Amino acid sequence: MKKYVIIGNGTAAAGCIEGIRSADAEGAITVVSEERRPVYCRPLISYFLEGKTTQEKMNYRPDDFYEKNGCEVLYGRRAVRIDAEHKTVALDDGSSLPYDALCVASGSSLFVPKFEGLETVKDRFSFMTMDDMFALDAAADEKSRVLIVGAGLIGLKCAEGLHGRVAEITVCDLAPRVLSSILDDSAAAPVEECLKRNDIRLMLSESVARFEENRAVMTGGGTVEFDLLVLAVGVRANSAIVRGAGGETGRGIVVDHRMSTSLPEVFAAGDCTESEDISCGKRKVMAILPNAYIQGHCAGVNMAGGDETFDKAVPMNSIGFFGLHIMSAGTCSAEDSEVFEEESDGGLKRFYVKDGRLAGFILVGGTERAGIYTSLIRERTPLSEVDFELLKKTATTAAFSPETRRKKFGGVV
Repeated sequence: MKKYVIIGNGTAAAGCIEGIRSADAEGAITVVSEERRPVYCRPLISYFLEGKTTQEKMNYRPDDFYEKNGCEVLYGRRAVRIDAEHKTVALDDGSSLPYDALCVASGSSLFVPKFEGLETVKDRFSFMTMDDMFALDAAADEKSRVLIVGAGLIGLKCAEGLHGRVAEITVCDLAPRVLSSILDDSAAAPVEECLKRNDIRLMLSESVARFEENRAVMTGGGTVEFDLLVLAVGVRANSAIVRGAGGETGRGIVVDHRMSTSLPEVFAAGDCTESEDISCGKRKVMAILPNAYIQGHCAGVNMAGGDETFDKAVPMNSIGFFGLHIMSAGTCSAEDSEVFEEESDGGLKRFYVKDGRLAGFILVGGTERAGIYTSLIRERTPLSEVDFELLKKTATTAAFSPETRRKKFGGVV
């Protein structure tokens, strides 16, 4: 009986378990879970904080998921070393797990810059896990003044989750705009206006120079008094365990289209990986939930002797704040691309076209049926085969030929 080990217990791990079981109903699966809870939908933690969902609804799979799939889960355990030659994984309690096939689905971790005086701040939090959220939830009350360092996806969703529950929310970032990794100045402008209308104070182009207990001295010379500090500067792929075993890593664990690493019988999936972005042909870390599941499933099938590939990965972000929805996908760079843009009241639509194909898009406001645009990028569809002028105005299947509609959309003509 084949022995499978999965390091991590998130979305990619769930996909890996289901991929293994699609090809091998009998093999032994052991999951090493640093968190002490079953797999859950991590992006929902801000909605729990906001009171818009429940812990039960955050579950990514049913309560009997592991039992039905014949998995042993080692909760509260951390994998510390891979011995690729002898095919074992060492754990933090001194024990060792043998494997025939291994999947590293270790996710990512918070990156914390070395702020002077950070150790003087008593009530400081991160916002990556359910445990982080519960800790912040317990500490926050209607008198709390909250400082969030980082105006990216994590920091802004935390701000939205706390809105209406605390006295003040200030978000600072060294970047000159919010969501700087996915939006430029003009695309970020309506998002910033939306946040300000909802009493989120933004301090952009500056960060914290030093902390003095509950006081932040800013790089711009001002100060911010706070009761709770949330660090949301950024994340890094957890790739050290593969790098330590001699595997190839860049910003993440390097994988091919079968999710194989450079180590024999070692696969990787999810936020810890670096793979090809087909919208530009470059290798990137693409830490998004749909990719994580597909990568995990692909890894699981191949670990069990099957044959599956995933070669259509693109960076993609879909997020909303106070009813304003933002979506981006692909490569959004004006370099060597034609750019088509349309602004509306409080919104924006922008498409990047390269070599006759859609390379990327940014939508602020109307994001309905945006999966049509994502499909064009993933499938590398020549725009000569669709009515792109119509698609610029609205995402509609009417832009495709009747034959394509029958094939892609189940007979809709």
